[in-house]
Formats: sequence, C-alpha cells, structure tokens
Amino acid sequence: MTQHNRAKFQPSGKIQFGIFFQGVNSGTIWKAPESGSQTDFESFRRIAQTAERGLFAAFFLGEGLRLREHLGRPHALDVAGRPDAQTMLAALASVTSNIGLVATQNTTYNDPADLAHRLASLDLLSGGRAAWNVVTTDNAWTGANFRRGGYLDHADRYIHAEAFVETAKKIWDSWEDGAVSSSVSADSWAVPGHARRVHHSGQHYSVDVTPRLPRSAQYRPVLFQAGDSPEGRDFAARQADVIFSAHPKFDDAVEFRADIVSRSLAAGRGANDVQIMPASEFILAATDEEAREKKEWVRGLQIGPQQAVAYLEQFWGRELSAYDPDGPLPEIDPVVEETSETRGSGFHGAKARQLAEQWRAEAKEKGLSIRQFVSSRTSRVDATFTGSYTAVADTLAEYARVGAVDGFNISPWLIPTGLDDIVNHLVPELQERGVYPTEYVGRTLRENLGLATPARSESLESVPAGGAR
Repeated sequence: MTQHNRAKFQPSGKIQFGIFFQGVNSGTIWKAPESGSQTDFESFRRIAQTAERGLFAAFFLGEGLRLREHLGRPHALDVAGRPDAQTMLAALASVTSNIGLVATQNTTYNDPADLAHRLASLDLLSGGRAAWNVVTTDNAWTGANFRRGGYLDHADRYIHAEAFVETAKKIWDSWEDGAVSSSVSADSWAVPGHARRVHHSGQHYSVDVTPRLPRSAQYRPVLFQAGDSPEGRDFAARQADVIFSAHPKFDDAVEFRADIVSRSLAAGRGANDVQIMPASEFILAATDEEAREKKEWVRGLQIGPQQAVAYLEQFWGRELSAYDPDGPLPEIDPVVEETSETRGSGFHGAKARQLAEQWRAEAKEKGLSIRQFVSSRTSRVDATFTGSYTAVADTLAEYARVGAVDGFNISPWLIPTGLDDIVNHLVPELQERGVYPTEYVGRTLRENLGLATPARSESLESVPAGGAR
C-alpha cells in the first residue's frame, strides 16, 4: 500500500463477528430454563464451537478482578464467577481450530514479563490465535485484592499501561526469525545471539529479562483495547490492533471511525491499521414482530422486580425493598452524595441526589414504574439490534458498505445457546449479501482479521539464546 493510500481510509466492505463472554454482568439471563452454567467448561466449549461454526473471528473473555458489591455485600443478583481467562482459553484451544482467543488482562495488577510469557504461551499452544484485551484500573477498591493496593493516580493509568505494553512487545519481539534450529544436525538447538535481553526501568516496575519463548505463527498476540476517553483513544491509536468500542449505533460509529482514523494518522500509523468492533446485543427472529416479542421476554428476565429495585439502591445508598417495583420511584432522597465504584464504572461517580431528582421527574412525566424506568435505563438501546434476520442483515450490510465498523463483538444474553440464531440464520443472510466471510482465510487470528505483520520493537541488548535460565 502506498503512503498516499495509507493516509486514506478504505472500507473493506466486510464485517466480522466476535463473541464477548462477559464476566460479572446483569445482561446474561440466568433464570430461564434454557440457561446453562456460567462456570462449567461445557458452556464455554458449546458456545465457542458454535461461534467457530459461524466463522466468528474471536472468542473474547471478560474478566473482573473483584466481585461487584451491593450495599457492602456481593451482588447476588448479577451473573458472577468466571474461571481464569487464560486457563479457559488454553482449554478451548484444544477443542477449536481457527477462532481467536482473547483474554482480558489488567496492566495495573500484572507483571509485564510474566503476563507476556503467559500470553506468548497461549499464542504458541493455539497456533497463533491469542489476543490480549488491554485494560487499566486505578481504584483502591479493586486494588485491595492485591498486596500493593490501588496505587495508580487516575491520570497515570495509561502512562503505566503504555510502558507495560511496550515492554510486552519487546519481549515478544526478542527472538529473531530462524532462532530455533530446523535440523537435528545443527550444532545447537537455538542460534546464539537470536534472543535479546529486554530492559525496562520505570516508576512502577523494572524488568531485566531474557524471554523464554520464540515467536508464534502470527508473530505476537493481537492487541485489543476498550478505553473511550481521549487518553484511551490515543492509547489505542498508538498501540492497539482492534478497538472494542462502545459505539455500535450507525451515526455514532461513523463519527468514532473518523476520530480513530485521525488519531491513528497522528500517531504515524495507517488509516486502516486499527480495526473497530463495538459491543453489541442481537435479538432476532423470523419476523420483526416476533423479534419485538422476544425482546420483551429478554428484558423481563434481565430486569426483574429484584433487579429493578437493586439498581436504584446503588444510587440511593440504602435498602428500598419496601417499595413496589411496579410503583413510582422513591420520594426519599439518597443517603449518599456520590456513588462508589463497587458495582463498576457504570455506577461510579454519579451525583446521587441530583440523579434522583432528575429520574423522579422523568418517570413521573412518562408514567413509568420503577421496573419500567430501570429497564429503559439499562436496555442497551444503542447496542441492541432487534428485528428479523433479513432486516438486521440489511442494516449490517450498510455498516459494511461505508466502513462504519469492521465487525461486532456480540454479548449473548443466553448461555450457551445465545449464538444459535445468529449462526444459523443471520450469518447465511450476510454471506448472501457478500459482506461476511464464507471461510477462514488463515489459521492465525491476525490473518483472519486481515491485520498486517506488526513492525518489530527494538530491544536494548542481545544475549546468547539459552544463556539465561
């Protein structure tokens, strides 16, 4: 591609799918008869193999480092519990052949040399299908699970994360091509000088390591990133291969694409170098009317009476169980001024008293009960595609035509059968329109996403391979 073409975004005309198997969350239905286990391997195997049958690019695991809480106790109404991401993905590598394996891992509470080695191990064991969803955390509540606590200033989290990612890239890049001898007649198993020592000395950690593994079939793990602040977008434009965005609505997606292209060019990268896959929910049926009915059923199980009251309790800071979920919002005021991070970023920092006044006025004006109001607040309006297979396929084809996104990271509302409608009915409709893959183009995640081989990072020193143990 010429330098001129690299500076101009060129839509591929295609979209791909990933599955986002969440960690702690309120969107996955666990009360329906069809609901499966959230921790048994069988659930993960079933949905990963369904996704691979549907030619999904990636299987994406969310991971929470601490259970969300409700009024000081573990929040028992949310789906909770998730086996370690890399352990689960290593197990899934043995029962899949093509789908990418994405582990959410936190830069704040990991060590770069250790995490880089574990991700490289997954990449090698899976034949080049590993990816890392890079996340940052700075709150002391999560940090309390770790000996060093929450020690990062909010403004420093991306500075720290970037140094972490750069160090990981150097570790993955440290083995030269052809480092491992290809013949048993060679004088040594590894060519001397082809593994380079990596140094990093920073504010939060220091690294002096000779990496232990050669590069994988896809060179190094693919990097996903989901930060949406200006700092997060700049970080992604410099470091990420794929952005897991929060902008699935069409006009918003087009605007977000333009912003990321601009930031990528400013970072010295090409206009197409960073792919975008927004989080999305699909509620599908044979007809639009059936899909709308299904959506009502889904929402009723996602936000039942207990969930609706508990949602308000997070902002009121007090028990509200005496209030009828089908009645009006509480007239009493919250006992907190600002909500904490105990239930995640969506609840953190909200001005409770101000919100309560606004919400009461809105609910009264619209005639909404507690349950109806909470459902309207949590229904993922922007992130949900509801309709017939044909109608939704037509909508997604338009996304592909203009290049609004490169794909969608789907959060199934039912485990383990939540992808069946998509794979059995929506995927064939998209293939008929020529906007969805009809086969995997390669064996590595990087190939299947259409990503170029990344430029090599430069380490500081070369040492004989095998010289450090």
